[in-house]
Amino acid sequence: MSNLMLDVDQAGELKAAFRRGNWTNKEIKKLCEGDILAKVREVVLGYASIAGADHAVDCNALNFSAPQGHVVEEHRSDDSFVWDPSKVELFYADGQKNGKSLDGVTLKWELKGTGKTILNANVLDYLLDHPHLIPDEWKGKYVCFWGTTYRNVKRGDLCVRGLLWHSDNESWGASITWLDEEFDGNFPAAVCKS
Repeated sequence: MSNLMLDVDQAGELKAAFRRGNWTNKEIKKLCEGDILAKVREVVLGYASIAGADHAVDCNALNFSAPQGHVVEEHRSDDSFVWDPSKVELFYADGQKNGKSLDGVTLKWELKGTGKTILNANVLDYLLDHPHLIPDEWKGKYVCFWGTTYRNVKRGDLCVRGLLWHSDNESWGASITWLDEEFDGNFPAAVCKS
């Protein structure tokens, strides 16, 4: 065990470094648990390196959040999907461009005909759990995840969930849009790039 003693200057340097990195007190407490700092020391000494997290999403799972009063109508699964924003695009059907709009049923069928991998609710919920991964360019749009659609139990209407930015409290959330509504240029679909 080391006889390390922090003097006031070193404590101040650590505090300044934590502030530059936007650390919270809760995160600093977690850093001090177990052997995490021992592993960080190995990185500092050049014995180890830090690799980015692999954001794999199980798109087959049926553990996504269904809106209350709804059941899953259709769920397209594509095994595992690794989130990489450079491999995802926001897709607009021709009927959504130049100020035009399409009803959701028509848009759903057009999306199926594109041959693109359409992201489902598993990806939406993963992004809600990891909002730092959501591209800033998505703010101001209602990004639809057409790979999963739902049916309202009482009314029988179909809907799709979407991801949207709440500027009032600066957070991401999800909502539903009925397929009998119009989907214009503010309602892109999240799909994999070809």
